[in-house]
Amino acid sequence: MMTRWLRIIFPAVFVLAVALVLTGCGGGGGGKGGGGGAEEVKVASDIAYPPFEFNKGGEPTGFDIDLMNEIAKRANLEVEYQNVRFDSIIQGLGNNLYDAAISAMTITPEREEQIDFSEPYFNADQSLLVQSDSDIKSVDDLGDATVGVQIGTTGAAQAQKYKEQGKVGEVRTFNTVTDAFNALENGQVDGVINDFPVSADRASQSNGELEIVQNIPTGEQYGIAFPKDSELRPRVNKALQEIKEDGTYEKLYVKWFDEKPEEIP
Repeated sequence: MMTRWLRIIFPAVFVLAVALVLTGCGGGGGGKGGGGGAEEVKVASDIAYPPFEFNKGGEPTGFDIDLMNEIAKRANLEVEYQNVRFDSIIQGLGNNLYDAAISAMTITPEREEQIDFSEPYFNADQSLLVQSDSDIKSVDDLGDATVGVQIGTTGAAQAQKYKEQGKVGEVRTFNTVTDAFNALENGQVDGVINDFPVSADRASQSNGELEIVQNIPTGEQYGIAFPKDSELRPRVNKALQEIKEDGTYEKLYVKWFDEKPEEIP
């Protein structure tokens, strides 16, 4: 009798064990889309641009990072952030070093000749930041002053435009906006032209030493950047639209800017 039951049970156990092994081998375990797992993507960002992206405790954080992580969750992506200089991002995308980039990058016709953008995700203007005891109260007061900018940015382009108009004496470029801010605090430049939200964040943390004296309306909009004809772009746009419509965008905006957006792009 015992032998009879063993003959029945052992084959069944063997079949079940084989099935479990095969199931384990076929399960999704990371990688690019394998077995239904999240697709791994490399996302470039200049992680020195608070409150959009900055390093905290060895990890990237900020509005852009939160937004990209939320997009990744909805688009079934696993993001690996690459911390790179802002002025190298477009070239890196063109050489397919990265799958995407999120770095408070303004959508411009010149950039669209080289890369593609998502739908806009942020409205921004430029601004003039100076020391609080400065005699400079607007762009019209710059005269022969030296203005600091981050290389490769629309702030740098705006400052260069003012220089060509004779409103600025010298434009000095820096690798990061943090370097430009530090130069302003140390008296090496007379002002910094840069995106309003970032300069406002620096002013708020300067103990009253820095202030924005002029908002410079430019009507800029940020977009997530991709290599030309990226298959990732439609998926990101879909997730981004959902985020805008279901209230998540507003929550992230309030978290990082302490106010509701006047308008969602």
